Amino acid sequence: MAEALALNALALLLAALALWALGVAIGKVSYVDSVWGLAMAGLALLSWWQLDRRGWPGALLTMMVLAWGLRLGIHLLRRFLRNGEDERYIKMLPPPEERAKFALTSLWKVWLLQAALIMLVSSPAQVGILVTTVGQPLPLWALAGGALYLVGIFFEWVGDWQLARFKSDPTNDGTVMRSGLWRYTRHPNYFGDACAWWGIFLVALAVEPGAVIWTLPGPVFLTFTLVKWSGAAMTEEAMRDKYGKEFVEYTRRTSAFIPMPPKAGATSA
Repeated sequence: MAEALALNALALLLAALALWALGVAIGKVSYVDSVWGLAMAGLALLSWWQLDRRGWPGALLTMMVLAWGLRLGIHLLRRFLRNGEDERYIKMLPPPEERAKFALTSLWKVWLLQAALIMLVSSPAQVGILVTTVGQPLPLWALAGGALYLVGIFFEWVGDWQLARFKSDPTNDGTVMRSGLWRYTRHPNYFGDACAWWGIFLVALAVEPGAVIWTLPGPVFLTFTLVKWSGAAMTEEAMRDKYGKEFVEYTRRTSAFIPMPPKAGATSA
């Protein structure tokens, strides 16, 4: 398994360096967001490809990661192609005109960091796939992981779809999304992301608890970053600047992460 994980890490590093070179050439890095899901899908496939004998639990984990990663990667790539460079990266990096500074800073601050975090977060799936055996049964409690994964996929996919429809209506310009799943949590897509990977972790844990338990930092870190670092916290900072009092009122009435009934006085839009 160690050799297989090393090959995965090498492939990811080479891909990151190639994408970094592209970013230096075009002076943009926001497409790194789409790489997050696509790279995890690729690592799952590479892990599956390295197996001598392929059991159905490994196939299940591979399909779970593919369904999650391909949808998210394509969604974020389309957003980049439509909107261009994200304000977060403009603030984070030197201007592209300062080519040497831009290249060095984006290398370690964006691409190498992202590659390390991709290996960490996707480690439950990689290990779970690599330790699977042919004809291996899964305990009944693995269904809890599958159910949690489906809940996550529902919140993530439907939340992104609802937000895209809301933004496509010109009459909603300058207003905060408060309907659908967004009435019950300010971040249904991030909540769904966390649920999906906790579900993947539980299914992988059912494959081989002794090996997969060491990958627990993966979903723990993902949940932390979605709530406190680059997910909800950074998004809400930008939304407060953009929407002001309307967003403050929305935060007062709507759960920050875990879906809950809106507080009294909440309205839909």
